[in-house]
Amino acid sequence: MLRVVHQQGTVTAAAEALHLTPSAVSHHMRELARQLKVPLMEPQGRGVRLTPAGHLLIDHADALLARWEEAQAELESYRVGMAGPLRIAGFNTAISGLIAPAAGRLRHSHPDLLVQVRECDTVASMDLLVAGKVEVAVVEPTEGGPPLDDARFEQSPLLEEPYIMLVPADHPLAQAVSVRLEDAAAEDWIVADPGTCDHAQRVRMLCAAAGFSPRIVHAATQWAAVWSLVGNGLGVSLVPRLAEGPAGQAVVRMPVSSENMPTRRILTCVRRGSRRHPLVDLGIRTLEEVVRDHRTMDDWP
Repeated sequence: MLRVVHQQGTVTAAAEALHLTPSAVSHHMRELARQLKVPLMEPQGRGVRLTPAGHLLIDHADALLARWEEAQAELESYRVGMAGPLRIAGFNTAISGLIAPAAGRLRHSHPDLLVQVRECDTVASMDLLVAGKVEVAVVEPTEGGPPLDDARFEQSPLLEEPYIMLVPADHPLAQAVSVRLEDAAAEDWIVADPGTCDHAQRVRMLCAAAGFSPRIVHAATQWAAVWSLVGNGLGVSLVPRLAEGPAGQAVVRMPVSSENMPTRRILTCVRRGSRRHPLVDLGIRTLEEVVRDHRTMDDWP
């Protein structure tokens, strides 16, 4: 509970995340401080922050929780059968391209296993892991997100996903085998508004690395909207390979030339110490199988 209060910054937000009342959270925090005989929190504006003693306790708690996860994982190996649930969280394209296929495989290979999928962004997935509401999260590194050596998590590379360029079917670039980002420097671009998603920031950074600033004419955050705008000749866009749009749009998916191919890194994330849990291990191995199959598909750049 102290870790969630620290993460959320207010007792009210922590209570909401834990599905408790603020008074219950405050009571438990006072009791914990009384038992340890040191103040753990202090006011900061409208919120709270941890005292030095509170930070020290968090460090020890992370180590204790990791050992507890390891103990659960080893004990679980003695159980017969795998009933679940195995709860997996991930962002939109991770679900459509990776998590849903993995869940489908598990349904056939382990019919008694209950797999539950939840769509949310990386920050929310990490929160769900901390709260014990999911076992596996498929995430992408984000600005302000937890570092790879965060003591609470084990993060492992799953996929280096290439970006592809969407162009209208009658566009001159659609006839090429592959394109460079700078080939579209003079085009109208379709990109999400700044601050709406990490994808918007990433496209701007990739274009800047290619030596130009995209002339953004249209803003869209849903892939179906991006596909429709491109298909109607209103511009080009750069999207992750796993992104999918509605069928029937006059859109060509163009691989970006390998000399400057933009990619994004996708990771699996679990609570530290839980990786050896049989269900967690099964879930991650199945996700890795899906990735290996993607790499053998003809349409994988």
